[in-house]
Amino acid sequence: MENQDQSYMELALQEAREATRIGEVPIGAVLIGGGEILGRGHNLREKNQDPTAHAEIFAIQAAARKMGTWRLEDCTLYVTLEPCPMCAGAIMLARIARVVYGARDPKGGAVESLLKLYDLEGFNHRVSYQGGVMAEECGRLLSEFFRDLRQGRVSESG
Repeated sequence: MENQDQSYMELALQEAREATRIGEVPIGAVLIGGGEILGRGHNLREKNQDPTAHAEIFAIQAAARKMGTWRLEDCTLYVTLEPCPMCAGAIMLARIARVVYGARDPKGGAVESLLKLYDLEGFNHRVSYQGGVMAEECGRLLSEFFRDLRQGRVSESG
């Protein structure tokens, strides 16, 4: 499973690099079901001026359209950064079975860092998770982006 997780995380990294190319925070996601890419996405908050325009949301929406259902059971979401509370909730509500993420998010992560949403009792759906897959590469992409942003080398949306 580890090699498979790395292969799919590389696809999420491709999405994150596309976000960087257009001046967005480099977070990418792919949703896999039955060995097939069902959805993919990257952050578009600046371009869309939408606080909900996160990579995970776009991947979930695309997969739901492709599958013709909001129930994305037996699917795995790969994302380059630990999901925030909004995205972690959307993952749970979509009935996604598993989340694999790269870098931890100590300032906003809702899987293991700030909030352990999937470990709370009482929800009607359980999400399994694996963090740290290609964490160094995922984290480096984010660190370089924010360094470049501080130095004025990032232009928003293009």
